[in-house]
Amino acid sequence: MRRPHIVPLSRQALGLLQELRDLTGCGNLMFPSVRSSQRCMSDNTLNGALRRMGYGKDEMTAHGFRAMFSTLANESGLWHPDAIERALAHVEKNEIRRAYARGQHWDERVDLAQWWADQLDQMKEGQKRS
Repeated sequence: MRRPHIVPLSRQALGLLQELRDLTGCGNLMFPSVRSSQRCMSDNTLNGALRRMGYGKDEMTAHGFRAMFSTLANESGLWHPDAIERALAHVEKNEIRRAYARGQHWDERVDLAQWWADQLDQMKEGQKRS
């Protein structure tokens, strides 16, 4: 959305980024476009990869990962909804609330990022969410 967004990274994410750096070098972008190293890849690139993996448009989209995160984080009952919304870089739609509720919920977002990475690891291993 062309706004700065600072994101806490889990241990797993930091490890994956190190692996990526070892593969791709030290460019300015972690996921550059195939057409220009000065532009990032698009969500259409991710959607195309999902299609090639066999997922239909009605099963998963790149944006669907954000919806999955929001749903599971909210359903867990562990996190303040505002922390989840900040993690997704959503802007409060209520103008009055937006004027006053400026917190970034950083400490909670750090814990949330690690929780989410752990949840993904458990899903990958076929374990039940906690």
